Amino acid sequence: MTDPKLPPAPPISDAKLPPAPSAVAELTSAVLSGNHGPEPAGLSITSAFWLHNTTRLPGADVTYRNYYVLLRVGEVFGACAFESDEVDPSYCADTSGRTVADVLRSDDPLPIRIAALDAYLAAVEPHHTADAHEIVLPAGTPDVRARARDAAVAGLLDVAAGTKVALIGVVNPLVDAITERGGTCLPCDFNLRETASGLPVSRDMLEVVDQADAVVATGMTLSNGSFDILLSRCREQAKPLAIYAQTGSAVARAFLGSGVTALSAEPFPFSQFSARPTSLYRYRIDE
Repeated sequence: MTDPKLPPAPPISDAKLPPAPSAVAELTSAVLSGNHGPEPAGLSITSAFWLHNTTRLPGADVTYRNYYVLLRVGEVFGACAFESDEVDPSYCADTSGRTVADVLRSDDPLPIRIAALDAYLAAVEPHHTADAHEIVLPAGTPDVRARARDAAVAGLLDVAAGTKVALIGVVNPLVDAITERGGTCLPCDFNLRETASGLPVSRDMLEVVDQADAVVATGMTLSNGSFDILLSRCREQAKPLAIYAQTGSAVARAFLGSGVTALSAEPFPFSQFSARPTSLYRYRIDE
């Protein structure tokens, strides 16, 4: 199994980063203007997926219920998780064949637009060709793979004893990974009242961010519209912000150097959908 105390991801040079946006709308506008690569009006969405899966790890009493929008552009998939009933499966029938530009300019639900933005940015620069630190998660059971993944995410931060880490979007193995490194986890989630280890879970994101020394957040902050608020708060307080993203991993990458200091990007197919080795890609900038 992967060492639970992986070293921090190696930093990437600021010189290799494109101009960083300050908000998701600004990034979308730049993409539509052709500032990040090919005209999005010339890229078609060839496949659209609506996925629902549930997960309960051995010994846990919590069942995770996950919903995903996936859009394929070329060789990559853009991904965005969403809450139940936010996107109807029928969207698939109307989305294949549309251009990325059409979706980005539409009034489609936010998760669909985030998935399209993610697909575009990943098509322009796939994670496996980017300046990232690739980690291969081991083959094995869901709990083995989840713990390896979350140890890799925890390794994005230099967590010293007593460091207060706000965790926006609770994944119990990641709670454990933070505490095993000596950190104090401050969890926040809309769907849980306490972690598997008994920590109370706040519903107020800014409350835990303000108390923390560092912040780790899920890519679902992109799908629920809270990403810009989180980004702004961390910039104002000069706090490290690490994003662990299945949702919008290429979108979050665009904010490296503009509030995001580290990223664990896990493109589709996600680790929970396979028992074989799969890759995630870690990025970290010099603070």
